[in-house]
Amino acid sequence: MNTPFFIARRMGKEKKNLTGLVKLIAVLSIALGITVMVIAVSVVTGFQNEIKNKVIGFGSHIQISNFDYNLSYEAKPISKSQDFYQYIPTLPNVENIHVFATKPGIIKTDNEIHGVIFKGVGSDYDWKFFNSNLIDGQVLAINDSVRTDQILISSYISKLLQLNTGDDVLIYFIQDPPRVRKLNIAGIYETGMEELDQIFIIGELQLLQRLNNWDADQVGGFGIVLEDYNQLYSTYLSILDMLPYDVDARTIDEIYPQIFDWLALLDMNVYVIIIIMILVAGINMITTLLISVLEKTNMIGILKALGASNRLVRKVFLYHAGFLIARGMIWGNILGIGLSLLQQSFGVVKLSQESYFVDVVPINFDIINILFINAGTFAICMIMLIVPSYIISKVSPVKAITFR
Repeated sequence: MNTPFFIARRMGKEKKNLTGLVKLIAVLSIALGITVMVIAVSVVTGFQNEIKNKVIGFGSHIQISNFDYNLSYEAKPISKSQDFYQYIPTLPNVENIHVFATKPGIIKTDNEIHGVIFKGVGSDYDWKFFNSNLIDGQVLAINDSVRTDQILISSYISKLLQLNTGDDVLIYFIQDPPRVRKLNIAGIYETGMEELDQIFIIGELQLLQRLNNWDADQVGGFGIVLEDYNQLYSTYLSILDMLPYDVDARTIDEIYPQIFDWLALLDMNVYVIIIIMILVAGINMITTLLISVLEKTNMIGILKALGASNRLVRKVFLYHAGFLIARGMIWGNILGIGLSLLQQSFGVVKLSQESYFVDVVPINFDIINILFINAGTFAICMIMLIVPSYIISKVSPVKAITFR
């Protein structure tokens, strides 16, 4: 029989003792800390995933283009008749590869003008992202053998220029000499990423090929969508090995470094919250341990008089502290996971999309993160209790038995 465990369990069943309130506060502090940590990690990772998915929806995980120091949206053409175009789809983690091109232009109405980037795509484009963010109309039905004059615009551009689905609009493409095309609005999307919504309109690739006098197999670049973002860099390195010297590949965080650097800063907020919560919980547990030792001085003296070692007595109080920590963690997980699932299912807490890029607080419910939070909290709190538990070795059995 594990004697320290048995005694500690009996201590936990005591209903009336002087430390009842202190133990309750310790349990509540553990529960509150776990709740805050679970919610903080779920919200921050959920927010990061939402923003990443929106940026990737515009630009894909990896983009391949001609190696060129010109960072404008007017890129040199690259031919589809290259070996890597056939081999990249066979790589593990690659979900889709599509061709695209971009070109700056100006939308002109009777009263307003607005600068835009026209992104042309082909029949191999995956419309899943724009389907999920479409608020009116429909996505484009692009067929490489049939021309279309339809485009998608954002709700920002729609409101700014007072345009609606079905309207015709003139777009002046910036080149020498400038060219104008009359296009029809097939749908309106809204992602909440105002920085991108302000400038991007989506149309067919063939239009840009004709404007740029490109051949049918010439495109601006290739967009590669992956199945797992966490394997982005391993896949990126595999793709680099396939590319010729005059072709370059960039990851999405290299294309939009300011957005991804900002998202990385959010991790620091989570670390600070976790450190503060664990320290508060640990300090409360130290206080509870010391008060328990004071209250159980007589018991310590009796155990030592019966031959118990300091190590055995210390284990009794450490086991008892472990029970309290576990009890607080159970309640904290129930509350934290419950609130997270409530927000994930019903979107109770709303946000201003103009300020936060999302209209509800996003939740990423990851069981691995929750397990790490619980294991880390329990381990750190127990480690913090080891040194204070050595006060038991200072207790004299004779004085402890007569202690009142």
